[in-house]
Amino acid sequence: MEQASSLRLQRLATAAVPLPVHEDSFSYKENLIGALLAIFGHLIISIALNLQKYSHIRLVGCKDNRAYFKTKTWWCGLFLLLLGELGVFSAYAFAPLSLIVPLGAVSVIASAIIGIIFIKEKWKPKDFLRRYILSFVGCGLAIVGTYLLITFGPNSHETMTGENITRHLVSWPFLLYMLVEIILFCLLLYFYKERKANYIVVILLLVALLGSMTVITVKAVAGMLVVSIQGNLQLGYPIFYIMVVCMVATAAFQATFLTQASQLYDASQIASVGYILSTTIAITAGATFYLDFTGEDVLHICMFALGCLIAFLGVFLITRNKRKSILFEPYISMDTMPGMQNLHDNGTAVQPDLKTSFSYGALENNDAIAEIYTPATLPIVQEEHGSKGTSAPPYRVMEHSKRE
Repeated sequence: MEQASSLRLQRLATAAVPLPVHEDSFSYKENLIGALLAIFGHLIISIALNLQKYSHIRLVGCKDNRAYFKTKTWWCGLFLLLLGELGVFSAYAFAPLSLIVPLGAVSVIASAIIGIIFIKEKWKPKDFLRRYILSFVGCGLAIVGTYLLITFGPNSHETMTGENITRHLVSWPFLLYMLVEIILFCLLLYFYKERKANYIVVILLLVALLGSMTVITVKAVAGMLVVSIQGNLQLGYPIFYIMVVCMVATAAFQATFLTQASQLYDASQIASVGYILSTTIAITAGATFYLDFTGEDVLHICMFALGCLIAFLGVFLITRNKRKSILFEPYISMDTMPGMQNLHDNGTAVQPDLKTSFSYGALENNDAIAEIYTPATLPIVQEEHGSKGTSAPPYRVMEHSKRE
């Protein structure tokens, strides 16, 4: 009996005990999938926009009268743009909102690298390093910040069902946040429209407030679609269609304010200030609506905040090194000169217009503007007068009649 009991104990001791599977491992895998999708999407978007810009520049350089939408390069860029947007949209369904939003720095990094690759001028190594040292430092900081964001990002995952989204929508933290956001948005809109406060911070704060609602609705729509594909249909809930309408409306108004900002300020300023404001407000909205940081320890939150600050600094340095456009109004309009071809005829307008500072980012080159837009000077004509006592004027004013 004693030998039998000892054999049973040995069998129980040597039996393989299955290890419990932690849910954290699955959540970290979902974070990694979402982060990779977001990085892939932003890279493709950056390549697509610069490819479209390259098609416009090539048409003007070759003096081609075709419209830009009749070129294969532009359509290839449009296809890549849709593919990148689909990747970013899918990323919201896997990872928390507060993790996906700061990864927009990848697009700025990619634009800076593409801009250096597509340089046509020949620079000496010393001049090249001095000119682009800020871009190199900014790219390094943005990469370090992105690594910290992915490593210490929030790890909260919730099934995006209609019941959960409705419960978050009527929760008192989000209702309080919405009240503060609506009051702030109305005040900014009043100062912008009525007081003519066309400051870049005011316009981009309007964009950021609208963008926070856009990312909230995007995550809800993407999450409900993924849950529906997995077998639990969510398209019968009215909250799904409410989120779709809010997503489209806020994105449209956001694009309107961005267009107005691009007509007043340089693209590099819009990129840096807009990224910082939009990311900060979107993280606040995600923490309020989806409770992204619930259950996270202080160390992870501090390291995540440090990653955001490093990414902000990197984006600022990258955009700081961008060459600003020359704001100069010529004395003689190039459109009124005889024999000068107008770039806006026959549908060959270049995107963007030379009179505005908006650009897709990396391939903007304003070197030729200073050579084309040279100020017209009045010719000095010396004229001898009959009376020697009077001094001759340094110039002669020529008056022409309307008929001439």
